[in-house]
Amino acid sequence: MTGDSRMERIRLAVPRIAGTRVLVLGDLMLDHYLMGDVERISPEGPVPVVRVGSEAHSLGGAGNVAKNLAALGARPTLVSVCGDDDPGKALLQLVDREAVDSVVIRDPSRPTTIKTRIIAQNQQVVRVDRESAEPVGDAVRQGLSLALADLLPGHACVVISDYAKGVVSGPLVREVVALASRLEPRPRILVDPKVTAKDVYQGVDLLTPNAKEAGEMAGMRLSGRTDIIRAGVAIFKQAKCRSLLITLGAQGIALFEGPGMVRHIPTVARKVFDVTGAGDTVIAALAAGLAVGLDLLDACVMANVCAGIVVGQVGSASVSPRELMEALAGQSEPVVEVWLQAAVS
Repeated sequence: MTGDSRMERIRLAVPRIAGTRVLVLGDLMLDHYLMGDVERISPEGPVPVVRVGSEAHSLGGAGNVAKNLAALGARPTLVSVCGDDDPGKALLQLVDREAVDSVVIRDPSRPTTIKTRIIAQNQQVVRVDRESAEPVGDAVRQGLSLALADLLPGHACVVISDYAKGVVSGPLVREVVALASRLEPRPRILVDPKVTAKDVYQGVDLLTPNAKEAGEMAGMRLSGRTDIIRAGVAIFKQAKCRSLLITLGAQGIALFEGPGMVRHIPTVARKVFDVTGAGDTVIAALAAGLAVGLDLLDACVMANVCAGIVVGQVGSASVSPRELMEALAGQSEPVVEVWLQAAVS
């Protein structure tokens, strides 16, 4: 590591993201937005009446991770599944529009996942989900495995985006770990996990749960620094991952470079309109930073800056290199605090 300041190292890394290859595996969704205003309460029940003024569709889930990577200038490859239906067709059109390389298997036995968010006065009123959480069938999983074996060489990182909608499984994660271990240089494997699948991520490089998910994974409620550290150590024992990042919302990020080294990175968000997709932005920026040679702490600081940008916007947003450079230019050196530094047996 050079003697440059952390923010300078990150600024120098941003242009290098252009064209960097990152493979994204996980649950693909169609995000559907109905946006309008509330002026009265329904006479049919104590609920607001939203008068819709506009409607939009965008990539969600693993697709939003790929979209965030593409926005940063990286070249993502998306591997996933959707239904053989009209929403699935709309999803594939969005993938093409975002210029994302992809292998998306259309499965007629399941619906495309759709999340409809109704937003009024920049606030989410309600979300409606249409989905299947059943694991994909053997034939589809075999198709995913073949695609991964063919595509993984040449990618600097793998992001596994697990929304517990049937794509990610223990056998598939083990295949990714085995495939990556045979490559030189070995791609790093980052996972945005789901609590219901906490035992399937062994051998990955980094897990990125939020505070609620981390508490559920560890079987405890988090109410402060001590609880966060205890939960992190418990997750290391369960998942046997190499590193762990717990996003803490307004409290920033807790980075476990190992069970005995925990650092805290404060938040940089000035305003929070919508946290939708913020986790996708964080893991995309982490992958992009690691892929161009930033160390884990610097990549986390960059991801934290990206998250601060997107939560100030409504809906699943993404960050361009120009926006990131402007944010970095106005950002002072973060005060990274060591929360724990100890030998762990």
